Amino acid sequence: MRRFLSALIALGIVLFFINIISILPDYGNAQLSRVSQAFIGKKVTDSPDNVKFKESTNLEDGSANVVTSIVVNYRSFDTLGEVTVLFTSAFGIGLIIHGKKRYKYNQKPNFILRVSVGILLPIIFLFGSYVFIHGHLTPGGGFPGGTIIAAGILLLYLSNEEFDLSKTSKFVESIAGSLYIIIGLTGIAIAGIFLINFLPTGTLGNLFSSGIVPIVYTIIGFKVGAELSGLIADLHREG
Repeated sequence: MRRFLSALIALGIVLFFINIISILPDYGNAQLSRVSQAFIGKKVTDSPDNVKFKESTNLEDGSANVVTSIVVNYRSFDTLGEVTVLFTSAFGIGLIIHGKKRYKYNQKPNFILRVSVGILLPIIFLFGSYVFIHGHLTPGGGFPGGTIIAAGILLLYLSNEEFDLSKTSKFVESIAGSLYIIIGLTGIAIAGIFLINFLPTGTLGNLFSSGIVPIVYTIIGFKVGAELSGLIADLHREG
């Protein structure tokens, strides 16, 4: 029954995308809306002076990482959609392969593996946190940071047959997703635009800068890490 429902949902998604493709305009002939035109002509700074690292303040976005400016500031709504796609993918896989009990290898994990995981795990978690906390300053962000943390969770599953994070990962994923939406709604309450950067952007290059960008990236890091960890938990179940 579960496989039939999964196949039915997959068929519905395929038909949905086929319908979407059929109504798309030809390449290069899209009619831009008033909002799109406004963003294309948007100024990136109110000052005619050159932008200088560690000196320029109160810029329009304030991110030293240009990619982050686009992904989390100007096109944060798209990023919310990407996170939703990841959630849908993890949910679909969980629906197909989810079991009731933890899969047992009936073999004690290797001593070297267990000791190595104990040594490397804090470093992996620290590095993953660093990547998404500093995503507005250096290359990185919520997606790679969350993936690094999920890799640490995978090592825990391989080194300890009793380890289970499925319930915790679902709780963290739900809270992170809700916080992302709440930040977007707060933007509407303050400035009338969903997910607008409503906090001061500070000094370019400082850790506490870029307004809501590092907050959003931290939330995405937890959400991606939790979703991938939940997927790993599903892969280690049977029955």
